[in-house]
Amino acid sequence: MDALDSLSVAALGRAYRAGTLDPVVVTETLLAQVDRRNPALHAFITVSHARARADAQASRERFQAGRPLGPLDGIPIAIKDNVDVAGLACTAGSAALRDRIPAHDAPAAARLRAAGSVLLGKLNMHEGALGATTDNEAFGRCINPLHAGHTPGGSSGGSGAAVAAGLCSAAVGSDTMGSIRIPAAYCGVFGYKPGNDTVPATGIVPLCHTLDVAGPLATTAADCAVMAAVMMGLGDAAESAPATDWQGLAIGVPVQLDQVTLAPEVAEGFRRFLAEMKRRGARVVPIDLAHWDPTRARRAGLLASEADALAWWRAEIGHDLPGVSDTFGAMLRYAERAGHDKIDAARQVLHELRGQAVAAFKGVDLIALPTAPQASFAHDTPVPINQADLTALANFYACGAWAIPIAAHHRAVSVQLMAAPGRDRWLLSFASALDALAPRSHDFAHALDLGN
Repeated sequence: MDALDSLSVAALGRAYRAGTLDPVVVTETLLAQVDRRNPALHAFITVSHARARADAQASRERFQAGRPLGPLDGIPIAIKDNVDVAGLACTAGSAALRDRIPAHDAPAAARLRAAGSVLLGKLNMHEGALGATTDNEAFGRCINPLHAGHTPGGSSGGSGAAVAAGLCSAAVGSDTMGSIRIPAAYCGVFGYKPGNDTVPATGIVPLCHTLDVAGPLATTAADCAVMAAVMMGLGDAAESAPATDWQGLAIGVPVQLDQVTLAPEVAEGFRRFLAEMKRRGARVVPIDLAHWDPTRARRAGLLASEADALAWWRAEIGHDLPGVSDTFGAMLRYAERAGHDKIDAARQVLHELRGQAVAAFKGVDLIALPTAPQASFAHDTPVPINQADLTALANFYACGAWAIPIAAHHRAVSVQLMAAPGRDRWLLSFASALDALAPRSHDFAHALDLGN
């Protein structure tokens, strides 16, 4: 059997249709890889061997009958462990929820399963989605496959790690202030945060009701677009006519970026990205988002998240939060100490930011920012407080946003592109153009050898 260069949706689909591979072979190979590598990576919390094999067998039979369900049929995926899948534990990364077994799929999971995907398991995450390192006390410190001992980011760290390690074709994460895009940045993969409310939040353990949304991570933008379109209920494709030309597009760069300290490799990578956009015909223009103070906004989002999460966790497990880690418990209880007035003020900040979203894009087609201000860093080193300063803006605006891997100083860094609320279809249509920009000579993902 020939080796595959990648686990991309398109490559696997071609192989399945040609009969050179089938979903059962791919699934068995990946399950073996997960069993071998996960004890060191801690990317998965639950490996669903029986479910995956049943999904793969059903897909094999559909291909043999010439009736595949679409581009995701037989594609091996994994889902962050705060998204409900019927019959599998959904822990939200906390020992307190080890025995929580949902009876129903979240819509995000149900849509992917209805499209024929093969579910390999549930992925590790920062406890309660309240953090960006995935240093998880209950289920193991998740390791970045690109950098031994380094964080994959969070809170969807297991999602980024699993994709970067070649343990699945694509993964589902959730994003409240950057929890899809920060792991994508640290792990050198693509991530897409859909516009708020485009993917139903039902069945997802909440962090902040007004900011949470589920979305995909994958090694190609095309794979992210297919996943996002299905999750959003758009069908198999986001746009019938892919956008391939940057000519004439106006890309805004907020002057407020100067308030955020960037690591040298991030600053260099962002500069090179903007230069490439200009070379391809785009106009790069400064814009002043005077309503946005990155630090103040991030603090408001964090407090609103702590308040919403505290209410949910107390209703779910009890007032004293039995079973959660000391660190997570302290963060939740901070909302109680802060008091209603500060929480109300934080929510007002978020409300005002969302109200500015349409005006922010006046005169520009896209807004560009670095994704994370730094590259992945070692566990056991101080955690930068500004990890989500730049990603959170898309959550506050309720708009779609790409995280695009680039290379600088041979490190995985990332750039964001966001479009105005309601323009997800158009933004997803840039997938092919983004793949053409990706640093193929610095491909950070590990291809899986299916050869014998």
